[in-house]
Amino acid sequence: MTSTQEQPYIRIADGVLEITISTAARGTSLDFTGVNAGTAALSDLDPAVGAIVLTGSGPNFCAGGDVRAFASAAERGEYLRGLAVDLHAFVRALDAAPAPVVVGVHGWAAGAGMSLVCGADVAIGGPSTKLKPAYTGIGFTPDGGMSWLLPRIVGHSRAKEILLTDPAIGAEDAVRLGILSRLVADEEVQEEALRTAVRIAAGPRTAYAGIKALLRESRSSSLADQLDRETDAISNSADSPTGREGVDAFVEKRRPSFN
Repeated sequence: MTSTQEQPYIRIADGVLEITISTAARGTSLDFTGVNAGTAALSDLDPAVGAIVLTGSGPNFCAGGDVRAFASAAERGEYLRGLAVDLHAFVRALDAAPAPVVVGVHGWAAGAGMSLVCGADVAIGGPSTKLKPAYTGIGFTPDGGMSWLLPRIVGHSRAKEILLTDPAIGAEDAVRLGILSRLVADEEVQEEALRTAVRIAAGPRTAYAGIKALLRESRSSSLADQLDRETDAISNSADSPTGREGVDAFVEKRRPSFN
């Protein structure tokens, strides 16, 4: 076991940074104390971290924004603008992080909670998992990157239908659409997400960082440019300590020791 570092909403253990983004005390709505703590942790990422897990500590992963707080705000537009700025700083930090992001989606992921699922690298759910955009139900447009992420997962036409008609998406449909990576038993969702993150953290971290960088760059890249990037990246991988260890271990028929 590696050393454990804990504070409210943030926990680092076994190479995994765990960020709590919703709590039962707030009705599993998005908790911005956790979101902002997560952004701070990601902006100065501990070198011990090889994977990131987003979790909710209540019965749902995240039920979206706190609509009652929206209603009580004196200046609703300015209040929502501030929340969106904070949320989007978190989304940007997750996207830029070199470590893969895993989510364990138990119960509901609605609104911004669904956006965070769409932005994860690995999303694990259970048979009872449900997702819902939930924006049009209160007359809002999306945030958290959903209008950019969802079309790239399910296709532009299907994304338009989902955002405009606001369906509740069951677990099997979410896997079929590519929003969830896979399903496990409901009671194992969070544990499996953490196990997956621990396995990733023990793997070739520089390779994972390179994969995330290539995927990020591919969003605005031509195939020709991306092929050039892949050439540089795989060449650099071959010369890196991680790549050398991986190749040598394969040839020597032993388990690689990447970290």
